[in-house]
Amino acid sequence: MSSVAPPANREALLSAVGLEKSFSIRRGLFGRVEGYLPAVRGVSFDVAHGETLGLVGESGSGKTTIGRLIARLEEADGGEVRFDGEDWLSLSGSALRRRRGKLQVVFQDPQTSLNPRMSVGDQIAEPLRIHRLARGRAIRDRIDEMLSRVGLSAKMASRFPAELSGGERQRVAIARALATRPKFLVCDEPVSSLDVSIAAQIANLLLDLREQAQLSYLFISHDLAVVCRLADRIAVLYLGRVVEEGPVDAVAVRPLHPYTVALVSAAPEPPPASRRHRIVLAGDPPSATNPPSGCPFHPRCPIARERCREERPELLPAAAGQRVACFYPGEMR
Repeated sequence: MSSVAPPANREALLSAVGLEKSFSIRRGLFGRVEGYLPAVRGVSFDVAHGETLGLVGESGSGKTTIGRLIARLEEADGGEVRFDGEDWLSLSGSALRRRRGKLQVVFQDPQTSLNPRMSVGDQIAEPLRIHRLARGRAIRDRIDEMLSRVGLSAKMASRFPAELSGGERQRVAIARALATRPKFLVCDEPVSSLDVSIAAQIANLLLDLREQAQLSYLFISHDLAVVCRLADRIAVLYLGRVVEEGPVDAVAVRPLHPYTVALVSAAPEPPPASRRHRIVLAGDPPSATNPPSGCPFHPRCPIARERCREERPELLPAAAGQRVACFYPGEMR
């Protein structure tokens, strides 16, 4: 479980409402559009000041796309995002560039997110120059400060990514993201490419930085155990929709949606009160281009009934501050 208490102030720093995103499917020599792949379907959530929201789900559930929409690396087809009191999706040009420093991204693989031809110091300095936040000696001081903050020596500034270990590269990527003194970090699978011991160190670093700098995180992962350690709340995604959301202590210990129950049972370090035996779901997730009628999970759900095949459940309030999209929440335990 997360070792950091949820913030007392529940005012949202970032609020997403009804996010939608589809990608065109192109085939043939001339790339003719033959259809669309819905990746995110009406997703809504809030992240408070100093809070971490974990997004969890299988590959293809839409969690990385949501992170890219929030970071404006992809443009949403519909919905709204308010960040720090502004309509985030309507910003463009110089207005967006001025505010980008307040919302930064830590990617999954630092080997590809860092420029192999730039030194560590230059990579940390780059966002400072782009956003005109420092110059001259102030840049050098900020580089040293950021390296120290992520547990690296100032001597690292002259080295290149190829000279670093995987854990060191991810620390540099975090230092670069922190250089602009952001309020919000989108962390897209930031520990999944690291071995277990290094991943634990980076997770501890993120927890410490959140407390020190009063950061808010959108933490994206397929690993429920990691999310439980870092997050205050969890949103569980299935085929581009949130099927369950709520406090980590509730969702991970008393999951209500059958899909969440299966995820908890598969976690390598489940909470003590959770299910002990592994639940193996039948088959693979259905195609997003041709989803099933009714509840999208019903073809794999052990407790599905006729209503599930005909109607799609809405995400509604349930026990312990949770929301769940299921007609029979809590029956599969």
